[in-house]
Amino acid sequence: MIQTLSDALAQQGYDTLTPVQEAVSDPALETTDLLVSAQTGSGKTVGFGLAIAPNLLADSLQFTSAGAPLALVIAPTRELALQVKRELAWLYAKAGAVLASCVGGMDMRDERRALARGAHIVVATPGRLRDHIQRGSLDMTALRAVVLDEADEMLDLGFREDLEFILGESPENRRTLMFSATVPRAIATLAQHYQKQAVRIATASETSQHSDIEYRALSVAMRDTENAIINVLRYYEAPNAIVFCNTRAMVNRLTTRFSNRGFSVVALSGELTQNERTHALQSMRDGRARVCVATDVAARGIDLPNLELVIHAELPTNFETLLHRSGRTGRAGRKGVSTLIVPAKSRNKAQRLLKMAKVTAEWAAPPSADEVTERDQVRLLDDPTWQEPVADNERDFVQKLTELYSADQIAAAYMRLYAGRTSAPEDLDPAPQEEARKPRAAFGASVWFAVSQGRADGAEPRRLLPMVCNAGNITKDDIGAIRIQQSESFVEIRQESAAAFQAAVGPGGKLEDNIRLRKLDKAPDLSQSPREPRTDYKGKKPSSGPRSASSPRPQSSSRPQ
Repeated sequence: MIQTLSDALAQQGYDTLTPVQEAVSDPALETTDLLVSAQTGSGKTVGFGLAIAPNLLADSLQFTSAGAPLALVIAPTRELALQVKRELAWLYAKAGAVLASCVGGMDMRDERRALARGAHIVVATPGRLRDHIQRGSLDMTALRAVVLDEADEMLDLGFREDLEFILGESPENRRTLMFSATVPRAIATLAQHYQKQAVRIATASETSQHSDIEYRALSVAMRDTENAIINVLRYYEAPNAIVFCNTRAMVNRLTTRFSNRGFSVVALSGELTQNERTHALQSMRDGRARVCVATDVAARGIDLPNLELVIHAELPTNFETLLHRSGRTGRAGRKGVSTLIVPAKSRNKAQRLLKMAKVTAEWAAPPSADEVTERDQVRLLDDPTWQEPVADNERDFVQKLTELYSADQIAAAYMRLYAGRTSAPEDLDPAPQEEARKPRAAFGASVWFAVSQGRADGAEPRRLLPMVCNAGNITKDDIGAIRIQQSESFVEIRQESAAAFQAAVGPGGKLEDNIRLRKLDKAPDLSQSPREPRTDYKGKKPSSGPRSASSPRPQSSSRPQ
């Protein structure tokens, strides 16, 4: 490792590198394009800073005077870009690097002047960067490396055209590094077009998603969704917590509810100005606010060092969003909790999201009022204040209290005052229990009958079922499978009901109008039944394949439920 960077790491207290930092800084990959799967909070910013250092400094310990930028780092949001700039600033400080930023919401004239003075590394958001390139204020001829940070988020936010333009304007001999929490097809396609024989790096954290994050799925009654969130916030009392919602309306609703309950809360949604957004995040960082209620888009790229709790007030639409939300906590080796609030009707969706995200969640009930109170008592007893001696300026009042009141009275008063500083927990109803699906019993011995109506005549199980039941005086429990063929259909009748069924239909076997029924000696052999491709959504059959349009359609199978 270059000594000036090694010294900077030591000064920041780095004893070891994270898996992603070790992988991308491998000397064998110094000239190679990289496609890296790295979760938010895995130390990837320092990682790609180390990875591109040999390309920027070569054998030197210090940069020469700044001119046209040598490296370009592109991030999806203003907050993330400025965060990356701060990280790279201390990493390259001893090497004398000059950094510039080009991000939306900042004065473009100041950015142009900074670029004109020269910079070794430029950190930018896609839209603003494209503006500078098109206006001629960014000279890209000296670029040696381009880094795309959180590339999947940039595509999600609609920056594909901007990224393709930027990469297309970059020198052909550049080195390109892409970092992404997930690698969907769109990312793979972008890498294929704009990287040269890229090496794919999947760190250990990808195979065990978010190993520093404890996932919890809480089953709640529908009416208790918001009350459960309040109890979760009170149970953990995290220094910083973020509550994710799917809409601005829900953000506003929860922000008002939490504020009324005494929580120090801020909101992040698309309707905020950049100045309001900056103030909200700063209040979370300096402790004036402890809870942030946000939409997914508004929370992109934010970094809160003390964020220990993520609550999904509403389930995300896909597993990538679940991972991005949860990745706000459990960063850089710290532990975090990601809690899904799951009403009964959303249980299957939650299970599907967790399975696709390859994470395991502990299913439980939300903290009850008693559990929150017990947790408060534990926090109270664990407070280090108990171990501190009585100060001289406190002694007179302590003596006065002990003279006026008994130990029980003092302790009870202290508990009440302590509890009064926080919002009271909510009483919750038990979540409805999921009914176990009863396995279908074996149908048993049966007799098969043929019906003289098939698919060509418009036969369907939903039409045949009531017809057979009415004509044979039986119920759907007496019917097994119904097999629809092109010119006739087959119905399975329970053996003990078959004789009475046939007698009710009568010797003529008439079911309805011209539809006739006949008994079979054995079950029909449908294994050789011809099949044809399904039609598309416009009703047209696929043009490929040897089968003609007149081929018979495939059989249908249905059994009454």
